[in-house]
Amino acid sequence: MKSLLIAALAGLTLIWAVPSFAIDLDALTDGERAAFRAEIRSYLLENPEVLMEAIAVLEQRQAQSEAARDMDLVAANADLLFNSTTAWEGGNPDGDIVLVEFLDYRCGYCRRAFPEVEQLIEADGNIRLVIVEFPILGAQSVLAARFALSARILEGDESYKDIHDALMVMRADVTEDSLIRLADGLGFDGDAILAGMDDPGIDAVLEANYALGQRLQISGTPSFVMGDQLLRGYLPYDTMVQLTEELRSAAN
Repeated sequence: MKSLLIAALAGLTLIWAVPSFAIDLDALTDGERAAFRAEIRSYLLENPEVLMEAIAVLEQRQAQSEAARDMDLVAANADLLFNSTTAWEGGNPDGDIVLVEFLDYRCGYCRRAFPEVEQLIEADGNIRLVIVEFPILGAQSVLAARFALSARILEGDESYKDIHDALMVMRADVTEDSLIRLADGLGFDGDAILAGMDDPGIDAVLEANYALGQRLQISGTPSFVMGDQLLRGYLPYDTMVQLTEELRSAAN
């Protein structure tokens, strides 16, 4: 499909490049069509930069279209994203920018982003952080998320954050025993947290998170929503800083 599209773009580029050249492609004989294709091929071989320019324009238009689509998705789900009654919130509760992160504890890029998100929240001081548990990488991911949510129910928001932070840097396999040791090491009752993972409220949170991710067409982690933008994949610290500056500039 892509090769056909590139060929079509190349043909159109050739025709546009010579406005006086008009041709009815449907009226061409087989021989004329073969000659026309040979001319296109010859032109592209002599001017390959034309094809690269056409591809660049196409990619730019696709990126713009996808960004516009994602902005529409954010707008349609803004209340669930920014006024969640179930997600943990940190940072500045009155921040002028809200950063929503969909994450999985077993996701390598989530782990990579973790210290940089923490740095951004601390250094900026005016961002509200919303964490959406989005375990999509298998049974260990689900187990870790359920344990963190159970800790929040039993111990409160501050304890949840402690468990969350520990899970983000945990290197061992996620098992019931490793989770108990992790919680006990932080001064919590790991057995009680483990026992609380069957709370139906946890099922409701995860189901709502999956549904929200589906509406936003999120298929990977980390995924971020910042302002009106949906940002898919890992973002370096400097990029996040730049985005906050652009959002604030646009708001003024």
